[in-house]
Amino acid sequence: MGEPQPDANEPPPSENGRDDGCDSIDGLFRAHNRALIAFLSTKVDTVADAHEIAQEAYVRMLRLERRDEIGFLRAYLFRIAANLAVDHQRAQSLRRQQQVQAHTEDLFSGWLTPPSVEHEAVASERMRRIRSALRNLPAATSRAFVMRIVEGREFPDIAASMGIAERTVRYHVTRALAYCSQHIMEKGEER
Repeated sequence: MGEPQPDANEPPPSENGRDDGCDSIDGLFRAHNRALIAFLSTKVDTVADAHEIAQEAYVRMLRLERRDEIGFLRAYLFRIAANLAVDHQRAQSLRRQQQVQAHTEDLFSGWLTPPSVEHEAVASERMRRIRSALRNLPAATSRAFVMRIVEGREFPDIAASMGIAERTVRYHVTRALAYCSQHIMEKGEER
């Protein structure tokens, strides 16, 4: 009978014996970049972030000293990219948390100084405006805001309590902060 003939639809085996059909980073890019971008797009917020992370993954592959010892370059590339995506999401989350914290400190900075009669009147008015603003927001947004800002609870705790994702809690708190800030400024200009 003889040897079985290779299927015309399969890529020829690589000269280095790899199973992924890629002998070089260039070949890896050509064969798998679209799949890598699609994969990363499910892990990060924007396609631009996916492209940036993919580029960094290829750079790291190029910097490898013993690339020829890796049996499955495609799998290794995707693992590098997945790890970079996790790092990216952590950094984004930290940035968002710092922005919320800074905004919160700005919004409530006057509450940390010893109260004077005038300060108490301003704080009382500010609190009245915040309560008014919170009544105009959806219940979940107001609740997340109160739990985070007033009660000082952490995002994972709020998410578990409300039965929603931590990312959704962050969205609600950020939305409420922005709305309350705008509401306070608008009401202050009316006077």
